[in-house]
Amino acid sequence: MPFHHVQFFTATILKWIPVLKRDDYKQVIVDSLKFLVAQERCEVYAFVIMPNHIHLIWQINQHHKRSDVQRDFLKFTGQQIRFRLKDYNPKLLSKFEVSLKDRKYQFWQRNALSVDLLSREMIEQKLDYIHANPVTRNWNLVDDFIKYHYSSASFYEDNTTEFTFLKHYMEYFGA
Repeated sequence: MPFHHVQFFTATILKWIPVLKRDDYKQVIVDSLKFLVAQERCEVYAFVIMPNHIHLIWQINQHHKRSDVQRDFLKFTGQQIRFRLKDYNPKLLSKFEVSLKDRKYQFWQRNALSVDLLSREMIEQKLDYIHANPVTRNWNLVDDFIKYHYSSASFYEDNTTEFTFLKHYMEYFGA
């Protein structure tokens, strides 16, 4: 299996619907990342979960195909969101109906963005970008990015987090 670089990964909810606004749906993403790390399928260096998209800095482990890990992550999280919507918000679930041969519902837009980060500078630039996302003018979710719960910002800024699956990006460089 090939070596995989650290990557910046972005996945967007279909039609930009803000289904991830609710914490229980954000928790689906967190639990899935925790599972992937526990199964040694990837390392997660940073993340932010926004109302309608997610950003990750991660590295797929050598013995796994990038496409398989991404597919499984998106498929599993989509299924879990569908199950919850079916039980608790069928009206919102109907907004995700599609006419495709292989599915009735779709939660993630096709062609998630995946970009290799080839240097420490590239990683740090993306790290700053994703951590600043919740305080940008478009979102304004919190006034201090460190206080946005569904992000790795507090892990890097004050070394506190409940997200035990996170790994510091400097470990990638052997530091």
